[in-house]
Amino acid sequence: MSTVNPGQQSPEIQFSLRAGHPEFRDLPWNLPLTHWAGVSPRLEEAPRGVTRHVIVFINYDGTLYTLKEMPAGLAEKEYDLLTQVEAIRIPAVTPIGHVSVRSAQDHTSVLVTRYLEHSIPYRSLFMTSSLVGYRNHLLDAMAGLLVQLHLTGIYWGDCSLSNTLFRRDAGALQAYLVDAETAAIYPERTPASLRHQDLDIMEETVDGELAELAAAHMLSEGFPTHDTGAYIRLRYQSLWDEITHEEVIGPGESYRIQERIRALNALGFSVEGVEFSKVKLGDQIRLRVLVADRNFHRDQLFDLTGLEAEERQARLMMNEIQELRGTLSRTNNRSTPLGVAAYHWSVNVYQPTISRLQPLIKKDMNLAELYCQVLEHKWYLSEKARHDVGHTAAVEDYVQRFAE
Repeated sequence: MSTVNPGQQSPEIQFSLRAGHPEFRDLPWNLPLTHWAGVSPRLEEAPRGVTRHVIVFINYDGTLYTLKEMPAGLAEKEYDLLTQVEAIRIPAVTPIGHVSVRSAQDHTSVLVTRYLEHSIPYRSLFMTSSLVGYRNHLLDAMAGLLVQLHLTGIYWGDCSLSNTLFRRDAGALQAYLVDAETAAIYPERTPASLRHQDLDIMEETVDGELAELAAAHMLSEGFPTHDTGAYIRLRYQSLWDEITHEEVIGPGESYRIQERIRALNALGFSVEGVEFSKVKLGDQIRLRVLVADRNFHRDQLFDLTGLEAEERQARLMMNEIQELRGTLSRTNNRSTPLGVAAYHWSVNVYQPTISRLQPLIKKDMNLAELYCQVLEHKWYLSEKARHDVGHTAAVEDYVQRFAE
């Protein structure tokens, strides 16, 4: 932490920032954030949601940061909570630090986070015609984020579309926590009473936000604004039950343990442990699986190839690697290690595909999502042709169709 007080009339400024990022000292801290426009050349315009706080975006050498002005002490509190959220690997904005600004008239705090690249505020999903197909995915992503939060003991307290950003994830969406100033963390799973309170807040807030969009004629006529929150609650409950239910297994049924783990991995959840307890009568045991984060495939892909992707994107790529592993095993008449298959896929499939897609690649484009769009295109062509058209043909057709 450091303090700046250049003159008697200047505010007292205390910086508490992570290493490896700008110092932010060249910003006009003597002014409220609302007055920075036209004063700081670092200001940028970027998509934003609705918020009760003043927010500005700052550009340092092509990297965007979000600054949120809050009452004194709140930025530090939210920063501390976001660092805890980051440690347990919940999808959320990355905390960079906080700044205290004290003048003779006022005392405020500013939260600094890394701008979430490739993100989409919910309003864009309703205002942009090309994104309409993502609306249902948005609702599923909201339900999934709430489940992840509650599994790791986080009570949100202000679940809304405005406090969430979304990233494309292999044709679907991944939800990211943005605003955490009302959140609290518990040692284990979030208590049931608070989970239900979160869902009540979510349902009321989401329906209210969509009603505002309907009043502004941003929704199609007949859109179920008053049923949307209830839909998210149902999706949440279905996913929660699937993850948390306990099973009773009998003698000779140990294979069901691996079945349960594989089912959870298919949903993207990593398993950190399995608990057993003996049923009172008979030789049966009760099985409880302890779930960690929802990064199973993305961790697997990164460990094998060094590629970073969202969970659904990584799952599609890992499916390709597993298929290639089977092909190599049959061709060589021996079992092929997964790492060998991943190397072959990276060198002979992924990298050549990205190279061929160069005419379509724009600055800051999400390459993992682009690659998954090619996979979707391959599926479409194969369905139309009633046979597998092959990866190379799909890439060529995709480039010819969409190159400018």
